[in-house]
Amino acid sequence: MDILGISAFYHDAAACLLRDGVIVAAASEERFTRKKHDADFPINAIRYCLDEGRIRADDLAYVGFYEKPFVKFKRILFTHLACYPFSLRPFLKAIPSWMREKLVIPSVIRQEIGYEGEVLMTEHHLSHAASTYLLSPFKEAAILTVDGVGEWSTATYGRGVGNDITLFQEVRFPHSLGLLYSAFTYYLGFKVNSAEYKVMGLAPYGQPTYYDQVRRLIDVRPDGSFHLDMDYFNYLTGLTMTNGKFDQLFAAPARKPDEPLEQRHKDIAASVQRVTEEIMLQMASYIHQQTGSRNLCLAGGVALNCVANGRILREGPFEHIFVQPAAGDAGGAIGVASYIYHTLLKNERSFWMQHASTGPAYSSDEIREFLAGNEIPFAELSREELLRRVAQLITEQQVIGWFQGRMEFGPRALGNRSILADARNPENKDRVNLKIKFREGFRPFAPAVLADRCSELFELNEPSPFMLLVAQVRADKRIIPSVTHVDGSARVQTVDRDTDPLFYDLIAQFDQLTGVPAIINTSFNVRGEPIVCTPQDAYRCFVQTGMDYLVLGNCLLDKTRPLPRIDSINWDHTFAPD
Repeated sequence: MDILGISAFYHDAAACLLRDGVIVAAASEERFTRKKHDADFPINAIRYCLDEGRIRADDLAYVGFYEKPFVKFKRILFTHLACYPFSLRPFLKAIPSWMREKLVIPSVIRQEIGYEGEVLMTEHHLSHAASTYLLSPFKEAAILTVDGVGEWSTATYGRGVGNDITLFQEVRFPHSLGLLYSAFTYYLGFKVNSAEYKVMGLAPYGQPTYYDQVRRLIDVRPDGSFHLDMDYFNYLTGLTMTNGKFDQLFAAPARKPDEPLEQRHKDIAASVQRVTEEIMLQMASYIHQQTGSRNLCLAGGVALNCVANGRILREGPFEHIFVQPAAGDAGGAIGVASYIYHTLLKNERSFWMQHASTGPAYSSDEIREFLAGNEIPFAELSREELLRRVAQLITEQQVIGWFQGRMEFGPRALGNRSILADARNPENKDRVNLKIKFREGFRPFAPAVLADRCSELFELNEPSPFMLLVAQVRADKRIIPSVTHVDGSARVQTVDRDTDPLFYDLIAQFDQLTGVPAIINTSFNVRGEPIVCTPQDAYRCFVQTGMDYLVLGNCLLDKTRPLPRIDSINWDHTFAPD
């Protein structure tokens, strides 16, 4: 049984093909269009999923959409009416897309892909809940979903047992932890629904000296639910997140993107991050009281806050935590497909998501044809030669573009579309940030560490395959400064040989040479660019940045050799800053 799941029209559109409960393919539209967080109907991602499954649209048993548009439109309509006339401008801006496509999604789906069957829709937060619980290894778990907003819900508390999911409590719009965090993202001069992770990365450079001001914005109850003081926010009635009263509370107007970051900005980031962590911990504690479960499944955009996730694991009441790699809206495509198959159709669960390698792959023949056909010089190596050579190059402080196998699903590169470097060298943090990725110097890098050696370097005993848990670097193992943040923490990726033998063996080879079982792993892209998808994407990024070597499959390219600017690549294309 083939089921297609779709998320679209807000941000991070994506598609997933589920066959008998197992993910055959899943990918975000941005990887194909090269438009970051592309929200448009994911026709390219859908075509990829159908091609990967070797089926046509009329072979599908069901198509699922990750939310209920009419319920969402009702919320938008009621909100604008309640706030009229102040809400007129945002209403006029929003209404055309609703009339054109969002209110006729089944028709859009049928027209775009030639499907004539049934289109099923689930609530937004139910899709989030299904995307984490039904793909987890747990037969029973507490569920917490937190994001900006779905239809009405902005957070839900639930429990999963077997195939069934019950959401028993919610926080409703306009009160939203995700929108609170986005408001500070906006106020600090970063892009909303894109750069919230920058606030998280900036926070350790500051002190929570604005904690009281942030808490003035939000009334938190014992169960972790909350109310925002809407007098400080503008997202109900305007086109910005905050207003003049917010500016007065923090004694300055919002920072413009091109203005320098001052210490006060870092302190504000630290303050909102502290409050967010505390609320997430309070929510988790309450859900544990209500369910008694040892396991917690997290989803929604706020579940990408890996610092908060790490605190829940360390300080919360749960023994085990699961967060799937595309915890934001893209993961709703997996969620709705899984919900249809397992919960609505009551099919047995036999699959759990152990890796994120669900995107396109390119064969050795395809890579060789691309390189040779464009007269690009390369060396083709055996598996053993490749691992030895690349590990040695990393020890020699060379930065490697690493392109292997199937592209990852979700916002993190996990060893298939990665840039790799030596974490022991403190200079590599600035070098990769500024000269290769062209991004802000305060942003941290993640270590990819052998799973069976993780606890030697980090205060972490739980697998973190999707880079969604932050842990402290052990005080006696501060030998990896380029992945150790200013507060002594690291966003850890554990690499298991069973799920990624090539990447594991590369790190193991580096360990043999250095005695350190971890390297820098960051996404293969520049600032504002989606992670590379094709060999052409990888080659373009390699040529235009300061990377030293590129590995495409088992082919090694050396930047010191002349590299042609081939006609099939648009070299003038630029990416808007994120």
